[in-house]
Amino acid sequence: MNAPSGDFRAGFACFVGRPNAGKSTLMNALVGTKIAITSSRPQTTRHVVRAVLHLENAQLVLVDTPGLHKPKTLLGQRLNDLVRATWSEVDVIGLCIPADEPVGRGDRFIAGEIADLTATVIAVVTKTDLVSRAELAEQLLAVSKLGDFADVVPVSAITGDQLDVLVQVMASHLPPSPQLYPDDMITDEPEHVMVAELIREAALEGVREELPHSIAVVVEEMIREEDRQLTKIYAHIFVERQSQKAIVIGAGGSRLRDVGTKARAAIEALLGTRVYLDLHVRVAKDWQRDPRQLRRLGF
Repeated sequence: MNAPSGDFRAGFACFVGRPNAGKSTLMNALVGTKIAITSSRPQTTRHVVRAVLHLENAQLVLVDTPGLHKPKTLLGQRLNDLVRATWSEVDVIGLCIPADEPVGRGDRFIAGEIADLTATVIAVVTKTDLVSRAELAEQLLAVSKLGDFADVVPVSAITGDQLDVLVQVMASHLPPSPQLYPDDMITDEPEHVMVAELIREAALEGVREELPHSIAVVVEEMIREEDRQLTKIYAHIFVERQSQKAIVIGAGGSRLRDVGTKARAAIEALLGTRVYLDLHVRVAKDWQRDPRQLRRLGF
């Protein structure tokens, strides 16, 4: 680990915002590798994931959290508790508001929730590639009226526009500190958890509206065969009802095969080895509401 100079800064930052504000996509774009899973479905993120950005005079640790939402289950309550606990511990909070949607009740609610925290709060206007310059100017004005932000930064995770500016702004608000993580560390997320998340992302694609929150994935075993440059992964996809199991498997197992193909490609990119992936779909009845099953599934 390099010995940082006296003006070195290090600390934690997180993005908040209503579901689909582009938080996880932004985080992946900033890190330059796939750390957080993304999906068109709200409330996709279920774990706190830390990704480390190594800068010349700073180390910015980005914390990806679930989106704050109105909980309908015990799982939902626990995710909200996780979010609030994270907010209380970070140095910088970026409130993400998409450029292509009017500022709404959800944005105002979250702005109010974070207003009294000790963290420095900046506003991040995401998805700027979807609007004209005039529309962006209007949105920036509307967002600036939401709260007393230290900075307001427009960005596009898709085109990369202003991402470097955002990183520098967030780093400037970190406290003076030595490095927190080694130079070669990109994330402190356990490998098997990242693999499970990639499988869950593949399983989320194209399923019906009611299914995303019913899907959980547990990696039972990972075996590395160094001589063959192969990693064998055995995982279970859990759903809450028998009818959902049929949806995930698909006619003649076609959907599960697609899930396996997509997940395997993503996992191979993550691990840097060939992957043998063995997936089984199991029913854990009403697991989102059952404390015992939530513990078993890692929540």
